[in-house]
Amino acid sequence: MNSDQLSGLMALKAVAEKENFTLGAEALGISPSAISQAIRQLEKRLGVALLSRTTRSTKLTEAGERFLQEAGPALDQIITALNNVGTFAEKPTGTLRLNLPRIVYPNILEPMVTSFAKKYPEITIELYFEDELSDIVSGGFDAGIRLTELTAKDMVAFKIFGPIRHVVVGSPKYFKKNPRPKTPKDLLNHNCICFRFGKASIYDRWEFEHKGVDSQVQVKGSIISNDSFAMLNAALNGIGLTYYIEETIKDELKSGKLEIVLDNYACKGDGFYLYFPKRSQVMPKLRAFIEHIQLEMKKI
Repeated sequence: MNSDQLSGLMALKAVAEKENFTLGAEALGISPSAISQAIRQLEKRLGVALLSRTTRSTKLTEAGERFLQEAGPALDQIITALNNVGTFAEKPTGTLRLNLPRIVYPNILEPMVTSFAKKYPEITIELYFEDELSDIVSGGFDAGIRLTELTAKDMVAFKIFGPIRHVVVGSPKYFKKNPRPKTPKDLLNHNCICFRFGKASIYDRWEFEHKGVDSQVQVKGSIISNDSFAMLNAALNGIGLTYYIEETIKDELKSGKLEIVLDNYACKGDGFYLYFPKRSQVMPKLRAFIEHIQLEMKKI
């Protein structure tokens, strides 16, 4: 069925219900001439008259009555579906699917998501935690959250949190048995817990910044994980040092369960960004989330 045929069916149904071309046209929000043309084209395709027109009345022919009896229920379902999908363009509703790393959630995003869920109960928020950078479009996600340098270049992005600091941390258990590193090169003598992005890339070149000079140290250790929380737990258990975003472990640092070393060498980053495909219009559910995040950011 093409769009002209669907228009003809809707025109026929409207005129049959109102028994009048003018009233049927008003119900569809089109002109009487347009509705008349749509029905004529439908009759031409079917090769049979569907309406009997006189100067006093407009009635369905026998063929028209049978046609609407059989096609009417399906047409009602189509009209209902069109009306229902229209609500997605009018108000925030539906399921908002977000792809994000676990590390950003507990201390940064969770309060924002909680307040958003209370404000918009009609929206279901689906959180898919994934540390590697995946294609959010092919994955069916509305948006993703990543560090700015990891976002795809063909996306629209705006900051939700930042700036941030990348720091080396360890537990008091670890420092009871191992000296504290004084320079990044001292890490070569330490057990460093590293992160794996996906199947191929291991982040073992830790980045540092000191007095305007950037540097890297390629570290090694007994644990490599693609789960940032597994890395954190290993550090908490005194297995080794790990490279983490300071703002995401503020509770562990405040309680003394973790301690920062090489603080003067901490590398700064722009922060976390929400990103989504370029499009002429953002769906109301995503637009509402963006506006909510922006308001919450002003409170921080």
